[in-house]
This record gives sequence, C-alpha cells and structure tokens, in this order.
Amino acid sequence: MTDRIALNTQEVAELLKVGKNTVYDLVKRGEINSYKVGRKIRFALSDVEAYIEKSKSIQSVALPPNDQESRIENQPPQIDSIPNDLVICGQDIILDVLSNFIEHQSNGLRVLRAYTGSYSSLVSLYYGKVQIATAHLWDSDTGQYNVPYVRRLLPGIPTIIIHLVYRMQGFYVAKGNPKNIQTWTDLKRPDITMINREKGAGSRVLLDENLRLLGIDSRTIKGYRRESQSHLAVASAVGRGAADVAVGNEKIARQVDHIDFIPLQKERYELVIKKEDLYLPSIQMMLEILRSDEYKNEVIGIGGYDVSEMGNIVAEI
Repeated sequence: MTDRIALNTQEVAELLKVGKNTVYDLVKRGEINSYKVGRKIRFALSDVEAYIEKSKSIQSVALPPNDQESRIENQPPQIDSIPNDLVICGQDIILDVLSNFIEHQSNGLRVLRAYTGSYSSLVSLYYGKVQIATAHLWDSDTGQYNVPYVRRLLPGIPTIIIHLVYRMQGFYVAKGNPKNIQTWTDLKRPDITMINREKGAGSRVLLDENLRLLGIDSRTIKGYRRESQSHLAVASAVGRGAADVAVGNEKIARQVDHIDFIPLQKERYELVIKKEDLYLPSIQMMLEILRSDEYKNEVIGIGGYDVSEMGNIVAEI
C-alpha cells in the first residue's frame, strides 16, 4: 500500500530530516526514486522508506574484533568525520536549523548530521563517532529524562547535558478518535492495531517503559513488531488507516491529515556532549546560538516546542 502514498518534496524533506535542496540533490543523483505530476515532483512512500533502509545498510558499523560478541542491536552508523567537522546526531528538524546557524556563523566549519534515534545517538557519542548526541529517553524507575541513560551508556566518561526543548508525546489516532484510545492499557485491546517506532527511538522507549510498569506483554499487542523510522511515517500510517495508533510528538500531528493527537507526557529533548569538548570554539558557538533570541524565535516559529529552558546546562555527569 505504501507505493500508493504520494509525498511532495517538503514532506520527504521532513521525513528524512533534511532541507528541500538536499532532496532535489538526491533526485538529481538518482539516489531516490521520484516521478512527476505535471511540473510537480512526487515520491512514493515505499521509495522513501527503501532509501532509508539502503542508507542504513551502507552505514553499518564495524566494531573492533574483540567487541563482536558484545554488539548492540541497531548499532549506530559509522561516521568518518573530517577533523574540525561537527557531527550532530538526532532526528528533529530543529537540529537542521541549528546546523545552518552554526555553519552561517562559523569560519568554514562544516556541520554533518546523523539521523539516528536517541539510544543509538548516545552510543555513537560513546564510540566517538559524533560530537553532539540528542536524547529524549524516559526512565520509569526515577521519572527522569536522559540522565540515567547517559550514565549507563557512557560509563566513565564525564558528560554535559544541555536542554534543548520540551515536546509533548502522545498517541496519533484517526480523526475523531473513533476507537476512543486514551491510555497505554488501550493498546492491548484486540480491536486495536498499532505501528511502532524502531528500537532505540525515544518514543519506543517511552512505550516499552510504560508497558513494563503496567505488566503488559508486548507480544499481546497487535502491530507491536511492525516498525517505521520516523514520527512522520507512523503518523502517516495512522492517517491512511493502515494502523489505529502510534506514539509520537505533537508537532508531527499538525502536519498529517486525518489524525488527532492524544497528549500523554511532556518530555525533555536534550543535547549531550563530552565534558572535554565543552570549551571547544564550535561548542561554545553552539551554546551562544541556543541562548540567542534569533534561534529561539526560529524554533518558536516552527511550532510545537517549549524553548523556556533552551541552552541551560541541566546536568554534569
């Protein structure tokens, strides 16, 4: 069915978390399939998903030989960065805006983007593949976001957590919520089919932690093992009736037709760096940008974000 879903260039850019010009470049290089309707370029959702899967397979990590048996599922991609390049890991579009601000204000610094979920983002930082990770990982034992995961996934490495934005997480449901889906326990109903995010995504962790608290076996939930790689993709599946519910953030719900959003939890979306990098010129520049009215207003203009604590250092671990 996904080959029947037509996306425009802006929707593909948001799905891939890149700018529209990057999408046009991918088309020109023949890296992603497209077609024309009159003068307009359109994309099948199945072709976009195929491009994502192809990119993931190309970027698979090769661990050191003596670490092969301790491979973590969904290991983050290998990123061979050029010295003085800055690599920011994460999927939200405001990171692309941040990258553009940094490049514009720097003297020749390139900002590279790695579009992976929160868990893989932190592991990438541990392996030294990125300089900036992002996370929105909720720990049900402490009720905290990110700090417990940073402590576990970067053992022995002093780190700094910098607040970026608050976002609202919840359910994507069909317009009017015909199945009256309101709480996590509704997911185990036999008349409800969900679509899930990939392992390591913050939304997937939020779901799994709540299922654990409620004692719900994920194997009893219809559609739990069906995964997609972005908020936009799972919201689209709900909008076209391919699933009844998915977990994601509020902003995407405003961009997809035929869905409503059921708010569940306010989350912290934060940047993580190694403490040794805090006083690098590139990181100091990033902090200045985060604390500037210009960048905050840009994010506010996108909509769906609370920037009240943006740029604050919230933890040193």
